[in-house]
Amino acid sequence: MSSPEPSALPEILDLFVVGGGVNGAGIACDAAGRGLKVGLCEMNDFASATSSASTKLIHGGLRYLEHYEFRLVREALKERELLLAKMPHLARPLRFVLPHEPHLRPRWMLRIGLFIYDHLDLRMKLPKTESVKLRASPYGAGLKPEFTFGFAYSDGWVDDARLVIGNLKSARNRGAAILARHRCVSASRIGNGGDPRLWQIDLEEAGSGRRLTLRARGLVNASGPWVKQWFTDVGHVATRKRVRLVKGSHIVVPKLHDGEHAFILQNRDGRIVFVIPYERDFSLIGTTDIELDMAVPGPVTIAPEEIAYLCELSNHYMQKQVTPADVVWSYSGVRPLFDDGTDNPSAVTRDYVLELDDVDRQAPLLSVFGGKITTYRKLAEHALNDLGPYFPGMGGPWTHREPLPDGEMPHADFDAFFDGLMRVYPDLPDSYLYRLACRHGTGCEDVLGVARTVPQLGRHFGGDLYEVEVDYLMREEWAREPDDVLWRRTKEGLHMSEAQRRAFAEWMMAQRRNAA
Repeated sequence: MSSPEPSALPEILDLFVVGGGVNGAGIACDAAGRGLKVGLCEMNDFASATSSASTKLIHGGLRYLEHYEFRLVREALKERELLLAKMPHLARPLRFVLPHEPHLRPRWMLRIGLFIYDHLDLRMKLPKTESVKLRASPYGAGLKPEFTFGFAYSDGWVDDARLVIGNLKSARNRGAAILARHRCVSASRIGNGGDPRLWQIDLEEAGSGRRLTLRARGLVNASGPWVKQWFTDVGHVATRKRVRLVKGSHIVVPKLHDGEHAFILQNRDGRIVFVIPYERDFSLIGTTDIELDMAVPGPVTIAPEEIAYLCELSNHYMQKQVTPADVVWSYSGVRPLFDDGTDNPSAVTRDYVLELDDVDRQAPLLSVFGGKITTYRKLAEHALNDLGPYFPGMGGPWTHREPLPDGEMPHADFDAFFDGLMRVYPDLPDSYLYRLACRHGTGCEDVLGVARTVPQLGRHFGGDLYEVEVDYLMREEWAREPDDVLWRRTKEGLHMSEAQRRAFAEWMMAQRRNAA
């Protein structure tokens, strides 16, 4: 199901969202489900900035307890349980092991912190914290033998970029117009005869430069790192709120340990770094926190000193040593944190702030400052509640009770779903079906179409990427550039050689030319 063509858009939208990251996608999804006529634009690919550059966790934020952010942690813990049930194909529980180092944080402090973490959400279903003698436990696998004691606790993992796509598909299924690669170049309040004021929004399509003008009763600025720039350069609206731009970088190396558990490692500087099993053959190590001093956010890449930092901390704990030469992939993102005046970038709040601006209770502008993936759904719910007075006919909250598209599995049981999928497609390799199921859930049949055997999947590009899935991604999930497929809709670029990635890029560009 495709988004409406621009010529078929409503004459006046109820709400237009600028920004195709997780917060913008979540707001558009919630608004469309409440019956509003919704549009959304993103100047690049969806989730191409902050929302695909996370540590891939849905978690309460154990370390935020040190900064007394109890409300944020409680909300995040409640959301963690809900999100695991809403999208069982994209998210899964994950056990984290915290090796104890007495000179960093005393054992009693960790015990108290983890006890609070386990009990801030009284309805928590995940296994609670346990003390672990690492030498005698599978949880010690991969650690140096000198680490003898630790704690194991629960959180969750999520495919961040596909989470964004899931919310956009949900919004589209409910009638929203989703416009990829359309930059908002201007937005201004205009009169509407004797009717209430409206927003006039001008968009420019990447590549063609084609202009599109829309009108909407309300506007949401969910442009993430560009939220302040949007105020000054596009909306020409004043705000006193500020954001701090912090770069977070991750590295991917060959797998460092056996087992499905992850590690949370303490450093002498007070920061923590995760080592997480990633994409079946690798380990993900991150993140860094480096404050950026830039007026306009731009593309960021990992610096050599960041790679060295992550390798050094991993090598302090892990038996298998890594060097910069072992890094097979890295990614960096800019996190727009709400500026609460804290000096230390690692201590800046990950909470979100919503700002509402209007004129005579008309043409509202809601802007999003800060936030994190785990609380995106609650942020969207709060945003719609704030906008409620401007849309008296709007429906009530609903996203807490419905799964994301392709996550509609009885009892959120992914294993049972996958067992059934293997019976339906007995001639496809189980390993391939599993990757496909983790990306597309109950939508696998839509992806595969009539394909029942490997030859029917079409051209094999490398890894577990076949032509039938790429066709679907281009047709139904707004994929246009090679990176959209290799590094966001899938991570199969990790499992392909440079020559395979290059051949895929040439093929995909040829497909676009032929379709033009």
